[in-house]
Amino acid sequence: MKHEVLIITGMSGAGKTIVARSLEDNGYFCVDNLPPAILGQAIAVLKTELAEKQNIAIVIDLRAGKMFNTLEPNLKELSNAGIDYKIVFLDASDEVLIRRFKETRRKHPLATPGSSLLNDIAKERKNLEELRDLAKYIIDTSDHSATEIKSYLSKLFDETGKLPFVIQISSFGFKYGIPLDADLVIDVRFIPNPFYMSDLKLKTGLDSAVQKYVMQFPETQEFVDDYLNMLLKLLPHYIQEGKSFLGLAVGCTGGQHRSVTIAEELFKKLGIAGYAVNVQHRDMLNNQQKILRR
Repeated sequence: MKHEVLIITGMSGAGKTIVARSLEDNGYFCVDNLPPAILGQAIAVLKTELAEKQNIAIVIDLRAGKMFNTLEPNLKELSNAGIDYKIVFLDASDEVLIRRFKETRRKHPLATPGSSLLNDIAKERKNLEELRDLAKYIIDTSDHSATEIKSYLSKLFDETGKLPFVIQISSFGFKYGIPLDADLVIDVRFIPNPFYMSDLKLKTGLDSAVQKYVMQFPETQEFVDDYLNMLLKLLPHYIQEGKSFLGLAVGCTGGQHRSVTIAEELFKKLGIAGYAVNVQHRDMLNNQQKILRR
């Protein structure tokens, strides 16, 4: 019997409960706050008792206290036993995590008398570095509502047990840093910048006037065509190798005009080619407004 096994982990306050509930709605059997030491036993029992092909999601995080330190050795035991699993790591910015803890008035799992919340978060982030590197999926929930997260997961993990190949396109500004979850990064700063056009400066790459300006240059169209052709050749190989998620990051200086336009163009054309594609514009309005489209 084939059961998809997901290990849900990540930063405290990053949305693991939302993810677990969403997966449960999608047909997964979910276990919350499982001690890592019994991970192998739990999976073995569930595979025996659950209906054929019903998927499994297990949430393991710092609520387990000192027991959490045994997670990585127990994951190695699963691999050695031939048990296939995928790690879903939930993350969010420090600012968002602090706000969420203040809103819920919950105590951080690493809190001690006299410690600050910021220091607790920094300590947790340091402790989870190696585990984050092992993750198949890294989902940053900083700028997304619970509804958006659920919609995204519904596309990524459906109740049939299939893992559809999903392409996540993110526009960004180099001045704000490259997205951490990007697999492929392209730099479109070679395109003339609409920022210096007085009638376009305050618009974004979602405005038709900006799109027309950016796409009018022969080098722009040539670049999009060449990059798209390369992707269409590579994507079947990614799928063949078992990859089910590919992050494409498109960057310009501020993430407002050129990168947004090119990201939208790739979103449209990859969708026409039959791929499941999401697009988000991280820095489109200089962090004042974030857009996530499905």
